[in-house]
Parts: sequence; structure tokens; C-alpha cells
Amino acid sequence: MMQHGYVCPRASDVAGAQGLFTRDQLSQEVERVAVSLLGATLSRTDCAGTVAVRIVEVEAYGGVGEDAASHAHRGVTPRNRAMFESAGLLYVYVAYGMHWCLNVVCGPAGVGSAVLIRAGEVMVGEELARRRRPSARSAVNFAQGPGNLSAALGVTGADSEHDLVSDSSAIQLWRPGAPTPREAIANGPRVGIRREVDRRWRWWLSTSPSVSRARKLTPHTPR
Repeated sequence: MMQHGYVCPRASDVAGAQGLFTRDQLSQEVERVAVSLLGATLSRTDCAGTVAVRIVEVEAYGGVGEDAASHAHRGVTPRNRAMFESAGLLYVYVAYGMHWCLNVVCGPAGVGSAVLIRAGEVMVGEELARRRRPSARSAVNFAQGPGNLSAALGVTGADSEHDLVSDSSAIQLWRPGAPTPREAIANGPRVGIRREVDRRWRWWLSTSPSVSRARKLTPHTPR
């Protein structure tokens, strides 16, 4: 899904990148994929330049009939269509009428599961992120929270269904250089939802200052 005017990011531009995720790696169950995205790098390149963030907080959302908090719970709609396509696509929706939220589609096609990227640390393109996030107090806050992360990257609803695992893509998802140590991962309930509020499907890097403020530090051991 290469768009006119984009220049693809190079692996050398992305701090810690160790190659793109594969579709098979993202086709696993949503909990496993969510944890594997901690420490990964998400990059976007457009005519303004490249911004890359290290993912430090995620939330998992299940598919049809599995998770009442998920947009996919009742099946396919024009809004959530991307969630039912191939793993590795981008699903972007607007929250509160103003904030774009970025999700990685995962699991087998047709299931409808996805991982919301809640926060990141800007690793490449800090000056561009600063221009996009002029109200941020410091670099720590550039991509702190899902709406801020999308703003720092320049992602909007027009990017939904973008392929994150293609070599020719303008938005790409890079594997972390090394597995995240289990002791560095914290876990707690998802936030900003009214259903399934006790499901512990949010994970974050406990030492990152860029994790969103809604944090409840509870040890977690990934499966």
C-alpha cells in the first residue's frame, strides 16, 4: 500500500530495529502478540521525514464474541473492516471525536483481534515529533498515550489498512533487538473502556517514563 510521495524508512534509520515482523509472527493469539510488541519499533516516513517510536505500552482486544470491549465484538462493519483482514495491517479509529488510535491487526484473518499501541518513546525524528506535538512538555510526552503517539507519527484514519510488514510500506513494524526481560513487564486492566474492565490485557515496560499515566504496576510473566 505504498502511497505517492512516501520514501520508505531504512533499517539503519530505526534505533534497535532487527528486521520487520512477519505476518506469521503477528498471526498468533492476541495476548502473545501484545507482549511481543513491547520494545518493538514502529516507524513512519512521509515527505516531512521519518519518526520512529519504541513501543512501551499496549492493550489487547479480542475478536467476534470474545471481548465485549472490542470493536470487533459484533462482527464486521465499515469502521472495523481492517480488524478482519490479514495480520500485520494497521487499524486506525478516532476516539472522542479528535484522537486517532493506532492498532496492529493480529491473529488469523477473519477473527477480528488487534493490539492498541498506547505509548512509545521517540527514537528517530525527535524534531519532527516536536513540531507535531507542540504542546508536549518534553520528549518523554511526545508519544505518551494513544492519541499523542499517532500525532507524533503523523498517523490518521487515512492510514487504516496500511501494511506494516511490507518492505515497501511507509509505516513499518520492526522487531526488537532482543526479547524484553520478563521482570521489565508490568500488567493491569485496560483503561478508558466500560465493558470487560477487569480483563488484564494491558502490558507496559515498568521502567519507561513514557508509559501513559493510567498505570497500575502489577508483575506479569508472559506465557
